[in-house]
Amino acid sequence: MTHDATLSSLTGLDLRPLEQRLRGTLLRPGMATYDSARQLMNRAVTRRPAAIAQVADSQDVVEVVRFARDRGLPLGVRSGGHSPAGYGMVDDALVVDLSGMKRVTIDPDARLARVEAGVTSGELAAFAQPHGLAISTGDTSSVGFGGLATGGGIGFMVRKYGLTIDNLIAAQVVTASGKLVTASEQEHPDLFWAIRGGGGNFGIITEFIVRLAEVRQILGGDLVLPASREVIRGYLDYVADAPEGLTTIAHLMHAPPAPYIPEARVGEVVLSILVTWVGDESEGQRAVAPLRALAEPVADTIAWMPYPAIFNFTAHQAVPICHAIRSVLTHEVSDEVVDAALEAVERANSPFSLVQFRGLGGAMARVGREATAFAHRDARYMVTLLALWMDENEDATPHRAWIEAVWPAIRATGTGVYVNFLEEEGHERIRQAYPLPTLARLAEVKRTYDPHNMFRFNQNIAPAMSA
Repeated sequence: MTHDATLSSLTGLDLRPLEQRLRGTLLRPGMATYDSARQLMNRAVTRRPAAIAQVADSQDVVEVVRFARDRGLPLGVRSGGHSPAGYGMVDDALVVDLSGMKRVTIDPDARLARVEAGVTSGELAAFAQPHGLAISTGDTSSVGFGGLATGGGIGFMVRKYGLTIDNLIAAQVVTASGKLVTASEQEHPDLFWAIRGGGGNFGIITEFIVRLAEVRQILGGDLVLPASREVIRGYLDYVADAPEGLTTIAHLMHAPPAPYIPEARVGEVVLSILVTWVGDESEGQRAVAPLRALAEPVADTIAWMPYPAIFNFTAHQAVPICHAIRSVLTHEVSDEVVDAALEAVERANSPFSLVQFRGLGGAMARVGREATAFAHRDARYMVTLLALWMDENEDATPHRAWIEAVWPAIRATGTGVYVNFLEEEGHERIRQAYPLPTLARLAEVKRTYDPHNMFRFNQNIAPAMSA
């Protein structure tokens, strides 16, 4: 069976048999909510699916997959809509929209949560907080759990509790054959291995069972320092080997008009360090002290707070905006890269564009590189270029040119890439997300569960060829 059908396959196709079997809603062009439903977080990407199935539960997903399979229809999948490449919507295709599947069930005694794929990072944090529990998820409240977890999940507490997938116990997966299966260490272990970092290549995950950690309060907030080579170098030299309770995300950027930024400093190039410390408060203050000592802060909002409050500092990232991205995982960040990043931000043609530095290591690095499909466990840093602009009608060319001008210097030191931070960058970049042994194993799992590459609108891994 082929799955290369396009709009011609859906034009005039009677969708009523599918619609009648769904508990959710089937949207088509011209319906009142179709245009809002097809919007993505990256407004630089505009797609018009032939139909959007706003599914209500796992059985709805089974029905859509079987309908598409039996008719050879192109099938897309959306969770939170944060894919930089815009894969959450596909032109002229039938799209499974998981964003309405938001059930969360928490067993506080076992410290386990059942999380449907449309639940966002902020929603899960809010559900878990009354029990004094949390899990490291996306650093923006609106990031959907489905895409986050299948890519790996580098979040606010990655150095303390590892990737999101490191806390995954089991998942419910709808395969290309239209079957709902459980993937765990005991059942379909090959599939369980692959979905932990292999993206949406192997099926549609409708529910996750995850292990939570005791996290009642954190020491968190934004430490804003004047940017210089010495400050950035000092940050980088410290954070990857800092106490594991400390996870940071630093943005080299123009200081925004945030309430805590002095008006006279707005627009200044700064290093904004978003801090999350898990553990004793006094130990956290000692862990943060070397960062505070790098320079006289422009602003310092670090305080003892409930974990969900950290999402307040990234609330602007939950607002749809146009963006372009390039990113690398790397062992070291050279002075040449620091200088290139400083120069790039100083001459950025948008006041919102930035360079992001993350220190990794800690719990993430203690998991074996063969244990999950996310294999870049030894990366100490992630460096990301983000061109951001507000107007979706604005010409994207200058913004992409800004990225391409500095990208060679950043990429030169890279050893891999986080699959969730990829645009449509070609097969070479997908290969950089997975070491060759990992990629070969993923292709074999793909052949088992999706031999016809039905789930291909993603950072795609083709099924291994039959002997």
